[in-house]
Amino acid sequence: MAEPLLRVQNLVVETRAAGRPVPLLRGLDLELAAGQAMGLVGESGAGKSLTGLALMGLVPTGLRVAGASRIGWRGRDLAGLGQREWRPLRGSELALIPQHPMTALNPTRTVGSQMRYLLRLHQGRDRHSASAEAAAALARTGLPEADRVLELYPHQLSGGMSQRVLIAMAMLNRPRLLIADEVTSALDVTTQAAILDQLTGLCRDSGTALLLITHDLGIVARSCRTVAVMYCGQIVEQGPLEAVFARPRHPYTAGLLAAVPGRIDPPDGRLHSIAGQVPDSDRRPPGCPFAPRCARATRRCAEHEPDRVAEQDRLFRCIHPLD
Repeated sequence: MAEPLLRVQNLVVETRAAGRPVPLLRGLDLELAAGQAMGLVGESGAGKSLTGLALMGLVPTGLRVAGASRIGWRGRDLAGLGQREWRPLRGSELALIPQHPMTALNPTRTVGSQMRYLLRLHQGRDRHSASAEAAAALARTGLPEADRVLELYPHQLSGGMSQRVLIAMAMLNRPRLLIADEVTSALDVTTQAAILDQLTGLCRDSGTALLLITHDLGIVARSCRTVAVMYCGQIVEQGPLEAVFARPRHPYTAGLLAAVPGRIDPPDGRLHSIAGQVPDSDRRPPGCPFAPRCARATRRCAEHEPDRVAEQDRLFRCIHPLD
């Protein structure tokens, strides 16, 4: 098997509260190969977006990558890089499509100005060739009249147009890894489908690895071959999409799947939900963090944190996994 492009080992991101370290991401491990599309799913507060930021060296002020964290990228460890060392990698080898497309662009500069800057920075293009490449990148996302869009300011774009511009910008320098964070959350269903197809098609054609961060399992089912399920700063289950969705091993994964409308018809006609909510990082319970919400939990779950179990095509953390 080919060496993965990205190999994350024991990724820990922490803050401090009351003078002590509080982990927000707790020992994450994941791998991505060239051309692979992986969905990273979980409820709000699970740590999905922070994972994406950490992989780009963009951990917010007040947080830090700690411990023996390793972000292996093509044989190089990125975990300890300074901002000067990160600069040539972002937007070229690794790219991020952030949440909230309507606020992610610089409001004082035209679309063309922002795209030309990326091409000059990473490829040394002149204005003419940069403009031509920017227009071509916009056209590949399905935007009509790409030359006209280059002259627009962000406030003149619709939500769908803004999202396509961000995709085009992320793919401008043909990155080896693209992290897409909730790329369709503010869009209507028809536009969502079109953008997902364009995004996955662009990645497939260029051999780009895709980490798709979302809370929507339907999006993952449409776009990914593998899935990682996050809860309380950990990956609690990971494996091939079809296997995980057909036979989840972690009760949290099963709960998320049961909450998808129409996927599992409840006998009483009510939509299933998982009781409770993701605990705050500084109030995380001892033992298994999902135990307070889990119908299968025992005293052992409340007292002992589950180890990671490798089982055929699957990884999961659960003391009492589903059959």
